[in-house]
Amino acid sequence: MTQKLDDQIAYMPNEAALPRANGELVFEEPWEGRAFGVVVSMHQGDLYEWDEFRDRLIAEIADVEKTGADSSYYQQWLKSMESLVIDKGLITKEEIETRAELFASDDYDDHER
Repeated sequence: MTQKLDDQIAYMPNEAALPRANGELVFEEPWEGRAFGVVVSMHQGDLYEWDEFRDRLIAEIADVEKTGADSSYYQQWLKSMESLVIDKGLITKEEIETRAELFASDDYDDHER
């Protein structure tokens, strides 16, 4: 990562700060690390500005806190990414849903593709 992006991620406001332990990023499940990587990679590919994602994440976290919904940090991260790429026209909601169903099915094995 570039230093500028490193700084943008490291110094996100408290409400959006990444989960850390002893300064290292913490991912409870493998998909969380992949979701993190996808968001960073798409930004590095100039598909959106970092602030666009960060602002959505902050809004999503605030909404979850307001409604009391049961949602982990990376579920909010993923939802923020999905809404951003849909609004940017990079993918449709239907394409995301189709892909999610495929990944959730027993028919999908990412080692065979």
